[in-house]
Amino acid sequence: MVTPDDGFRPGQVVPASGIYRCDTGCGHSYASTDVRGHRFPPLPDGCRGGRWVPERLTQRS
Repeated sequence: MVTPDDGFRPGQVVPASGIYRCDTGCGHSYASTDVRGHRFPPLPDGCRGGRWVPERLTQRS
């Protein structure tokens, strides 16, 4: 099960469909909607984060 404390690097397989945000916490709005089984995209240019963290997962993850 994916928890809000989990973080995933770009290129890793997405474990649960949903919306993920970068882990910097610096107030920008870099988000990615990802589908289970696909791979996480690269973080956006200028992002100082290192991982995608779950923000809101779908019911059927």
